[in-house]
Amino acid sequence: MSIRALWVVSHEKGESGKARFSRRYPTVEFRAKSLAGAQYVAIPEDRVIPQLLLTELGLVDADKPYVDIRDDCARQQRSPAVELRVEGPGGRTLWPVLTVTQGVLILACLPLVEAPPEPRPPLPSLASVSQGLALLSGLQDFLCGTGGKLPEPDVLASRLAALPSMLLQVCPLGRPLDTPSPAGSVPASVAPSPGGAQKQPAWKPGVHRGRAVVSVALTEKVRSMQYGKSSRQDLWDVYGMVMCKCEVEGVLPNVTVTLTLPANGSPLQDILVHPCVTSLDASILTACSAEESDGSAFSGPYKFPFSPPLELFRLCSYTSQVPVPPILGSYQLKAEENHLKVNVVLKLHESVKNTFEYCEAHLPFFNRNLMGSVEVKVSSGQLEVSKEKNLLVWVIGQKFPKSREVTLEGAVHFSGTVAGPTDPLCTELTAYIKLYFRVPDLTLSGCCVDQHSVQVYSSAKPRIVTTRELVSSEYYIWNSTGLHAHQYADNNQKPAYSNIQEKKIRSKMQEN
Repeated sequence: MSIRALWVVSHEKGESGKARFSRRYPTVEFRAKSLAGAQYVAIPEDRVIPQLLLTELGLVDADKPYVDIRDDCARQQRSPAVELRVEGPGGRTLWPVLTVTQGVLILACLPLVEAPPEPRPPLPSLASVSQGLALLSGLQDFLCGTGGKLPEPDVLASRLAALPSMLLQVCPLGRPLDTPSPAGSVPASVAPSPGGAQKQPAWKPGVHRGRAVVSVALTEKVRSMQYGKSSRQDLWDVYGMVMCKCEVEGVLPNVTVTLTLPANGSPLQDILVHPCVTSLDASILTACSAEESDGSAFSGPYKFPFSPPLELFRLCSYTSQVPVPPILGSYQLKAEENHLKVNVVLKLHESVKNTFEYCEAHLPFFNRNLMGSVEVKVSSGQLEVSKEKNLLVWVIGQKFPKSREVTLEGAVHFSGTVAGPTDPLCTELTAYIKLYFRVPDLTLSGCCVDQHSVQVYSSAKPRIVTTRELVSSEYYIWNSTGLHAHQYADNNQKPAYSNIQEKKIRSKMQEN
């Protein structure tokens, strides 16, 4: 929900209205123009708005109880959203203009409606209407208090003067985030500092007050395609991102996060950084995975100085070339009458820490009837059959055995009469295993954020929280006796971090 414009209008008896405050949001107006197209109605000048509002609300022309542009019976009244005729009778209108009136003050706003202008959508279906009214109600409490009476003129003037700072916090860039504080109190986060040395930037709606905490979470994801064939080369790659949440005092605090690699670590490549990073060594940005590495690439440490926003954000992302995938696998199927012989071997590489948050192998079966009896044994963990009878779930657990190798073998019978799910690729013996795992306190590249290397230049010493983890993504082991496994890899694009993954990271960091 966004606001195109906001006004505070005063009207004294016998006098024309006066705009005491107005705020417009050009970025929201650009969206409104794009959404409406040819039906777009521009907002008139502020000097016109008071007269249009007073006419619409029946607060002028007391000797004229009937006004054509307002009282015509052909016009539908939809309170609390009024429409302003910006081009006279029969002309275009601004809708929905929301108003709250107290004494001689009128608070009005024009929310953005993300729907075609005609036909007008029902008011109850517009979340922007209820949210806009909530914003106006909060501003009413801020300006007038909760006593129901207007404050003294000098008090009202001071609160109107504080309104820009308030809106910077509760409605940055036209997007309401919070309800204004009541009774004219200016929050400490927007109150001017005694020295006034730093100007509040428009992109930062407020500053943090309270306990100082800096959280840095490094997540690497590994993707792999393993075929078990000499004619087809196995593939794997690693890509990571660093998420930051900086709750530190000051308008523009300075923070520096440093990424380090072990002595034999492969240099980070394809590095992308957040716009808040203030300076960066040019050599950090030049390494690209598309080019052949000549051994002279910058290998760190990677310093990222920045002035953080208030919200959780992605500081940087990168790729890394590692010599081997963390888990090597072999998958073989053999068809015998109405069942399949299954043999799986998974080997954890010696360089990977043998401590998992979870580790599972999923074996789906497509283009067959549902499974009947399952005569399969595993050397470690537990085997489960999904209730849909088309998937084996091998829960390996949190550790591999001392040998770092686990096996699964046996027979799966398809004696059911109900057809299972289909897949155009997984025909005949073409099948795969998909691995799901998470390893805390580990990255394949060896990249880490040392807690003591995080530098914060702020008035209060913050608590520093750093974490790192390795997570699987699109990790497939294909049946070596299948025919078409390579087609999946050819068509599969490298996945970027999804919103779901970032939400999980946000939730984890907020817990800290």
